[in-house]
Amino acid sequence: MQTRNKFFDDMSQLMTNAMGVAQGAKAEAETAFSSMIDRWMAERDFVTREEFDAVRLMAQKAREENAALLARIEALEAKKA
Repeated sequence: MQTRNKFFDDMSQLMTNAMGVAQGAKAEAETAFSSMIDRWMAERDFVTREEFDAVRLMAQKAREENAALLARIEALEAKKA
């Protein structure tokens, strides 16, 4: 039969509590770091992915319209000459 040693029980409990504190500190540090990064990015006026995609689509449409207008101008000039 095995007997329990109070010293080892206390050390085990201490280590268990220390791990709980460490996990809590890790979660708190991650939250603080995440909010610091969010504030930093907000101060830098970075655009969101949605804003970037919207502007990209607008630019693509403008290029297509310019190409169509150029073709139309060239056709009119060829017709005139």
